[in-house]
Amino acid sequence: MTDKQAKLEIGTDSLDLPVLQGSCGPDVVDIRKLYGSTGKFTFDPGYKSTASCESALTFIDGEEGVLLHRGYPIGQLAENSSFMETAYLLLNNDLPSQGELDDFTYTISRHTMLHEQLMQFYRGFRRDAHPMAIMCGVVGALSAFYHDSTDISDPDHRKISSHRLIAKMPTIAAAAYKYSIGQPFVYPDNSLSYTGNFLRMTFGVPAEPYEVNPVVEKALDRIFILHADHEQNASTSTVRLAGSSGANPFACIAAGIACLWGPAHGGANEAALNMLKEIGTPDRIPHYIERAKDRNDPFRLMGFGHRVYKNYDPRAAVMQKTVREVFDSLGVKDPVFETALQLEEIALNDDYFREKKLFPNVDFYSGIILSAIGFPTTMFTALFALARTVGWVAQWNEMISDPGQVIGRPRQLYTGPTERDYLSMDKR
Repeated sequence: MTDKQAKLEIGTDSLDLPVLQGSCGPDVVDIRKLYGSTGKFTFDPGYKSTASCESALTFIDGEEGVLLHRGYPIGQLAENSSFMETAYLLLNNDLPSQGELDDFTYTISRHTMLHEQLMQFYRGFRRDAHPMAIMCGVVGALSAFYHDSTDISDPDHRKISSHRLIAKMPTIAAAAYKYSIGQPFVYPDNSLSYTGNFLRMTFGVPAEPYEVNPVVEKALDRIFILHADHEQNASTSTVRLAGSSGANPFACIAAGIACLWGPAHGGANEAALNMLKEIGTPDRIPHYIERAKDRNDPFRLMGFGHRVYKNYDPRAAVMQKTVREVFDSLGVKDPVFETALQLEEIALNDDYFREKKLFPNVDFYSGIILSAIGFPTTMFTALFALARTVGWVAQWNEMISDPGQVIGRPRQLYTGPTERDYLSMDKR
């Protein structure tokens, strides 16, 4: 809604622009008619000050450290909900009744299998292929096998393809891992939970039964919840931009996976784990703290600070508790964890980090947990993609259902040569 106006003056010209107000967050100046009225564009590299869409899914207040899904605080969801319940919430506006959750879970479980011919795709990759490379290719290929649900104008097609993507992503990710280590693929077991099924497909072998550790299952389910959606980040914006052209949902999610693969986006938890291993033991922390403060030293504290959060990442508090639960259950004695705890305590009480608002984020702990469970670092981003598929699908559905949706077309500030005549080769 809008009841305010902003006045823009350019030279002697002035233009009144509507100011839109959401249910939470800062007001937004509506500049959609700016170019038509003035012939001018705005310049905002990285879109840091630009609202690219209207959304009712996720709200973030970075200054206060708030993350809400459909109004529900992420901490409450991570502590009390399940990944399937959170997925339903993101897709359907509100938390489900028990019957609705049972129906949704049943539907997802009936889409976990991959077409058998699609499984042959894996053998076309090198054994040392990165799991994200495999996931990009396999997810993009889904439209060749499930073309009965690619009509984006049909709500039923959109619903079926959404369910298929959420259900098949654990199977795709687990198969990528199995292929990389030379073990046979493990087919889904629909009697298990969404997360338990993924653990079995990843770590189980046909030669013996696999028993799901409930503590590990709960920890991984929490990680999935904490990564399910995060507003208009780079990969989500990529999914929306691809979808704005009318591309099928499988292609859009493959585009999101490709964007997430970037180390500045999905690789942060791996970088944080590598940093903790480099520090090694708690007694070495002061040395690395001083290095982090030195502008001339390339060392940086990974897992601290966030582009959006200027306060404590609300997801990090859940992760800290979860690490202890996993380590106690598995009997892990790892100096990396003690180093992480002491590094956090020192950084939170150091004036330098407090002034710069460099608080621990979710990546600071998630890499430690995943490593303790047994995932290699190459799988960290694949797990991120698995969880974020729910958010991508929800965002894509919201965009397609928006009557005001148009194809994305960012503008530019051109700084190249002005028009010039072509010169023949002998005159150059």
